[in-house]
Amino acid sequence: MRRSLLVSLAFLLLVPAARAPAGADASVGVAVDDFSYTDTSGEPANQTAVHEKRLAAFMVALRRDIAADPRYRLAPSVQEGAAFKVIGGIQKTSTLVQWAKIAVIDVGAKKVVMDKLYTFRGDNDEAWERAEAFVVREVLAALAAPAPVALAVFDFELDDNTAAPVSGLAAADVSYLDEVTTGVRDALGQSGRYRIVDVSGARDDVVSSRALRDCGGCDAAIAGKLGADQSLVGVVRRVSRTEYTVGFQLRDARSGAVMSRGDSGLRMGADYSWKRGAVRLVSDRLLDGVAQP
Repeated sequence: MRRSLLVSLAFLLLVPAARAPAGADASVGVAVDDFSYTDTSGEPANQTAVHEKRLAAFMVALRRDIAADPRYRLAPSVQEGAAFKVIGGIQKTSTLVQWAKIAVIDVGAKKVVMDKLYTFRGDNDEAWERAEAFVVREVLAALAAPAPVALAVFDFELDDNTAAPVSGLAAADVSYLDEVTTGVRDALGQSGRYRIVDVSGARDDVVSSRALRDCGGCDAAIAGKLGADQSLVGVVRRVSRTEYTVGFQLRDARSGAVMSRGDSGLRMGADYSWKRGAVRLVSDRLLDGVAQP
């Protein structure tokens, strides 16, 4: 069951979402695939027909209850207007124990918004009805969660005030800056609020030279070309070999307006502490608190 679901998830994340025609129903299209069923309980009695009947009733009820919410409508497939896809499977492992693996995919964002394993006891009509009532609540909660913001996090840059200007960055500085960038991307991506956009395709000189901090907000337009909703430019300012500050600026990719900015203030620590300071700052300002302009 798990292998078939993983294959389905991988396939759906590669399928482009269909766009709803102009003037179409404002409700969100949801496609619900028939769940698979596997019996590994080892019971001597062949209950295939009974399980097929109960699974069919489960799917009818699940589709009915999703469609009963005015925010959603059933769609035949991703290609026919479904913004979300619900897939799953049920496995009976013993006389009284069954497992349900359910996943919900946001097709447009190419993101799994729910992937959970549930267990329910019993194998009669009442047990299946209770399971469906619980599962539909979980699915509806996943569908209602806000779509993650597509965010382009560009490589962090270094503003070194400790020495005369030199051409390029030292290898050690590049390594530490890469750690900062990776740490910030991981923290924001794992939060579920953001979908981190790949910026490796940006060919602009200011990107490759890590000079976005001085380009007058050009990062917003670059991020927009990459399909991002917002852009983030971060800077580590080295005050001395044991003192530094971290700052960032978040812009709307369409308008270029600054949505949030932050500065850590003076911190003590060697180069290897840059990552900790940057992740803490961005998490405090964008995840734990309210983003401030």
